[in-house]
Amino acid sequence: MSEFDELQATIRRHAHERQAEERACEAFLNALYHALRAASGPGMPLNNVTLDFTVDPASRVRPVPPGGFHSAWLRLGLCEVLVRVRRMGGAFQGEYGEDGSFRLDNVGEDELISLARRMLRDVADMYTGTVREPVRPLN
Repeated sequence: MSEFDELQATIRRHAHERQAEERACEAFLNALYHALRAASGPGMPLNNVTLDFTVDPASRVRPVPPGGFHSAWLRLGLCEVLVRVRRMGGAFQGEYGEDGSFRLDNVGEDELISLARRMLRDVADMYTGTVREPVRPLN
């Protein structure tokens, strides 16, 4: 078997794992979008939040290999923030904006709302030049 054929066989063998990871990451990004819409509290949805899945700009191969990042642009009113997420050891690990990062071992409504609120504060801080303390775990 040639190296090319071995590459094709490897990609096919890992297709199920890769696709499951992609679905999980896209579901996470969608849940984060809904958490951002609900971040103002019950009955006060933020209507100017949109989600646009995109190819990860740092990715150098397609399809994304297992453990790779999946990305989306989140429009937060007057700005857009790139959010990248991947599965690492059962947790969702990601980054957003200039230097925001997160790791969620549990993905419940409370954890997502906390992340959404932190993202909103961090993005506001980026525009004001405010420096906050280093990232702390959400759960």
